[in-house]
Amino acid sequence: MNAVPWSTHAVEIRGDTVTKRYRTGDARALLDREWQALTLLDTHAPGIAPAPIAVDRDAVPPTLVMSRLPGVPLRGAPVDAKRLSAMAEALDALYRAVPHDRLVRVPVRPDHEAGLIARLRTWHARKPPPAAGAAVREALREGMDWLERRDRAGVPGDPVPAFGPGDGNLANYLWDERTSRIGVVDFEDSGRSDRAFELSEITEHVSGWVDGGFDATAFLDCFDLTAEERIRLRECRRLLALTWLFILSFEDAAHRRNPPGTAERQAGRLRELLG
Repeated sequence: MNAVPWSTHAVEIRGDTVTKRYRTGDARALLDREWQALTLLDTHAPGIAPAPIAVDRDAVPPTLVMSRLPGVPLRGAPVDAKRLSAMAEALDALYRAVPHDRLVRVPVRPDHEAGLIARLRTWHARKPPPAAGAAVREALREGMDWLERRDRAGVPGDPVPAFGPGDGNLANYLWDERTSRIGVVDFEDSGRSDRAFELSEITEHVSGWVDGGFDATAFLDCFDLTAEERIRLRECRRLLALTWLFILSFEDAAHRRNPPGTAERQAGRLRELLG
């Protein structure tokens, strides 16, 4: 859920290895989550993620060395049916990879449902930035009204635990043309989650629609979701869409990371999901 995805680390690629150096104040927490994820996946689903090679928590900055996955990021180009299917296959395997008795000992990922709601309430208490137009402010109000109604009513069903990578940026999904497979990178925000929340993280991430070419409906149809998961998916998509509207409304107009009008388009997306 990092609004500035490349600010937390520096990456050095040498041959078949990748060295990642974590630069933020919580660098060790980021490293620990990533090392845990790579170790778990190397044991239970080898090949989906980089293999862990070495870690140095005491280095300045803390450093992790992993294998290099082949492929090119999905972000920035249309995701055709072949890539979409391969992405769904990789994620389905990843969500199921960690055995339940091990998964319950994995900490909940950052910005999962409860943490994300608390963050939204903190953001809502701030005065909307002057750059946020009327359509954005109105959609934010409608979103927070929905959140309050949702909290009072509750959401039916208990989410089934799954291991979540924690970042829906399409840049983290690498297409290997030789094998027609998708590999997954960037596990700084990984942890125990649930399938509906993680799928919402992907479908509502700005990278999936601002560049065009990612068919969220076709992607979700690749998963055999239960009736309860579909209800939860709808609610989580609304929650993540509201989150992105806040993120985009705070964007500095002088240093944009997205095209002008992205916040207004996100306001429309949120309203559509709330309808």
